[in-house]
Amino acid sequence: MAEPSDYPPFQLGKPRFEQTSFYGRFRHFLDIIDPRTLFVTESRLKEAVQLLEDYKHGTLPPGVTNKEAIIHPDTNETIFMPFRMSGYIPFGTPIVVGLLLPNQTLASTVFWQWLNQSHNACVNYANRNATKPSPTSKFIQGYLGAVISAVSIAVGLNVLIQRANKFTPATRLLIQRFVPFPAVASANICNVVLMRHTELEEGIDVLDSNGIIVGSSRIAAKHALLETALTRVVLPMPILVLPPIIMSILEKTSLLRSRPRMILPVQSLVCLAAFGLALPLAISLFPQMSEIETSRLEPEIAMATTSKTVVYNKGL
Repeated sequence: MAEPSDYPPFQLGKPRFEQTSFYGRFRHFLDIIDPRTLFVTESRLKEAVQLLEDYKHGTLPPGVTNKEAIIHPDTNETIFMPFRMSGYIPFGTPIVVGLLLPNQTLASTVFWQWLNQSHNACVNYANRNATKPSPTSKFIQGYLGAVISAVSIAVGLNVLIQRANKFTPATRLLIQRFVPFPAVASANICNVVLMRHTELEEGIDVLDSNGIIVGSSRIAAKHALLETALTRVVLPMPILVLPPIIMSILEKTSLLRSRPRMILPVQSLVCLAAFGLALPLAISLFPQMSEIETSRLEPEIAMATTSKTVVYNKGL
């Protein structure tokens, strides 16, 4: 994590790092997911908020940190600790460990998939774009669709694997360890489509180089949903694929063979490391405000601006 002296000068309302490059976005999200912010006291948080308010009328004192990892930027309300981006890894890792437990029963498979999608839904809602309020029914619809698809795929694949007579018990157990990934990835895509399908019909706002809205584009909405869906597929890939591979190797070592009680703690550490690597990498793939050539959009939007490119908010 960067030291305060490594940061560029602070500007209110702007990220510390340039968002046009992957490295800048990566550094920005490392700051956002820093779990140390979970231990900021309520009094310290109020002091930071007051300093930021004072900054609007004067100079920001040295050493003041950005509040966006703890307070919702639109509502100015404190985000519940487990649902902050800085809490996504520490609170999500136990769920990942549960998803990857060997010899899952039907009940445990359903439980961990449900818990994972419930946690994701709460994080998505707590960090939503509140400038354009969406009906709660959309979040419920996306949540139910994600849970149903995740549970259905996970249970269905496990049943197919159990009935595959060609596999040896060892091979069957190894393959079962990879079942959570397609289940979670499919559920994530389902969640995005169900929650944001109206954007494909109504379009999303696109802004010119001066930050002025020049129209609502369905083409930009398709790009935004595609980028978001791709991010949701990339995120669980290292989290749910790397640990089974690593653990299948480590479990063959004499250390874990002679000390089977260490398997769960080691697997937890492996999942934590994979989660810590995957989260900032995945959410840094695309900028929050993505750029698209005006000529690729609807004719009426191209005629409404002289800018060669416009930007749109990709969303969470």
